Amino acid sequence: MINADNGPENSGVRSQWLKRLVEFSARWDVKVQLAYYPPYHSKYNPIERVFGILENYWNGDPLRTVEKALGMAEGMTYKGVHPIARLVTQEYSKGVKLDIHQRRFYEKALVRLQDLQKWFITINPAKAQHICALAP
Repeated sequence: MINADNGPENSGVRSQWLKRLVEFSARWDVKVQLAYYPPYHSKYNPIERVFGILENYWNGDPLRTVEKALGMAEGMTYKGVHPIARLVTQEYSKGVKLDIHQRRFYEKALVRLQDLQKWFITINPAKAQHICALAP
């Protein structure tokens, strides 16, 4: 189960995100369920709580270097646990989209909950493997 905030990067209608999840499900033979938080309900999202605690821990301290920011992040605690902070330097391509035919093709691997079409999605591995085997 992936609880997501329905931001632009991981929206229930974002073709690249959904394609990658279909491929993930197929490769690892795992059922994937996406459940999205409603808009403007960040209070339910645990990562938002962690960010709030991190902001309080920084207490306005200027983060002038990457090392300082990583050190501050690793120094805080959330529910008694210190996080592991890593700098991600990989760049992701922006603006990459599937054309309408590709999108419809990968959409066949998704089961959308009626009346909550973009808010709750299931990807079954058998269906994902079938779709990926046929992928152009």
